[in-house]
Amino acid sequence: MPAVTLSRWTMSYFTVAAGFLLAAETAMAAGFGYPSVAIGAPATLIVVHMVAIGWLSLALTGALFQFVPVLIAKPLLSGNLVLPALALIAGGLIVLLFGFFALDHPLLAEHHCLAIGGALLVAGFLLAGFVLARTLWSGRPLALPARFAGAGLASLIATIFLGLVFAVTLSGSIFTGWGVALLTNAVPVHAFIGLAGWLSFTAMGVSYRLLSMFMLSPELDRKSSTFVFAAGAALLAIVVFAGSYAAIAGSFGPGTLVAGLVAGAVVLAVYGNDVLALFRRRRRKKLELNSQAAAMALILFGISAAAIAALLGAGRFDALVIAAIYLFVFGWLSGLVLSQLYKIVPFLTWLESFGPILGRMPAPRVQDLVNEARGRRWFVLYFAAVLAAAAALAFGLHYLFRAAMAAQVLGTAGILFETVRARRLHYATGKFPADLKKPRLLFCAASPSSKGD
Repeated sequence: MPAVTLSRWTMSYFTVAAGFLLAAETAMAAGFGYPSVAIGAPATLIVVHMVAIGWLSLALTGALFQFVPVLIAKPLLSGNLVLPALALIAGGLIVLLFGFFALDHPLLAEHHCLAIGGALLVAGFLLAGFVLARTLWSGRPLALPARFAGAGLASLIATIFLGLVFAVTLSGSIFTGWGVALLTNAVPVHAFIGLAGWLSFTAMGVSYRLLSMFMLSPELDRKSSTFVFAAGAALLAIVVFAGSYAAIAGSFGPGTLVAGLVAGAVVLAVYGNDVLALFRRRRRKKLELNSQAAAMALILFGISAAAIAALLGAGRFDALVIAAIYLFVFGWLSGLVLSQLYKIVPFLTWLESFGPILGRMPAPRVQDLVNEARGRRWFVLYFAAVLAAAAALAFGLHYLFRAAMAAQVLGTAGILFETVRARRLHYATGKFPADLKKPRLLFCAASPSSKGD
């Protein structure tokens, strides 16, 4: 991978995102949010947005700042906006969470926090989107993974603007008939575009390149991969425009969402076949831990997506659907992000610390920066806890859910701790010059080039 330039603030995005994940999981383990309260209760909304925005969206955005330049072999443009975007997103989310809290405690916080927080979030994501879109534009014509990232950014914009409409309507700052109609009917569209479009579609595109790179598998050049992009992008566009119109017109029904889910299941099946081809064609026969964990996340992706489509297709929205959504969010999305962070952070750390000395003195391998035996225990605990928590939700076993969540917190903390150890060169002690400075936890201080892993 030639001329890899390090994104200075990607580590900051990862750090803030990890903090929100641990906070959300700890809150759920303590009985905050669903299933202790209703699915639409303010406490549940707080936890949902901590996970969707604070954890998944921040982690994915930070990764894209590093990854988009690699996809198009061009430098990141307008990089001075990356840190302000993080401040706006993190600050806006905190204000938004106070706004949700105010729905139950109006004497302690203002409803207007919803509108203010929503506006700050939109400003932050627009800044981040501008940086990424401008960089992608400079790399035309775009390779397939880069086109996935572009479609994911479009889904992000649609998601945040729908969310802003919800926030200002709930706060009472702006009260319109179409705003109320969207708030009443378009929440499933908001969730679908956020989870399936922004988070999953972008992750699918990134996974084509990451899995190929980390498993030493030839990159796919198949009609099926092009179909996944074209059909997926068309489906997302239809859901955004047709779903929003139907919601405003008052004609939005469950059939709209089910049709989207069934079409999405076809796209996912083709994507799954592509991923299997990457695994079969890999030259690295012994999978590293990050690839093993990613494989588990992809398995849970297929199970949870199929379950959601089947259950909603049967007209059900009950504990089983919520359990499947939980498995989708924590088994697939969070599992994939954690698995790739376990590789990306050591890889970027290796580039920063040892890239400049390559050819002049001995340097460790990327794998020397981690201890897979220790890391494997935490990934096993994490995925086992996610499965147990999903089962507890499906059967309404609230106390078992909280116990599983406590185990999930422990597994997550263990994975993140091992990632921090890799960043601080804990396992590489004695394998580098004594005067080599350890990299900073929150930012990259250099922009070396790499000749490979």
